[in-house]
Amino acid sequence: MNTMTLPTAGQLIVDIEDISLLQNIKKAIAMLKGVTKVTISRRKKLSSYELALKDIDEGRVYEAKDVDDLFNQIMMN
Repeated sequence: MNTMTLPTAGQLIVDIEDISLLQNIKKAIAMLKGVTKVTISRRKKLSSYELALKDIDEGRVYEAKDVDDLFNQIMMN
């Protein structure tokens, strides 16, 4: 006989565009039946190293023949 177990708890992730509404939305969700905990997660600030890796992944990489070429590219942008 196969038995299926149902989850006893779940998690809902809501993206909020207007951060000024965050506290009001948190209060409203907390009032719903069955809600046991409401937390606000903050985005982790990326380190310089992580930002550099993101630049590489997204193709924001530049090459220069020498220092003069590098400065010429910088001054043109």
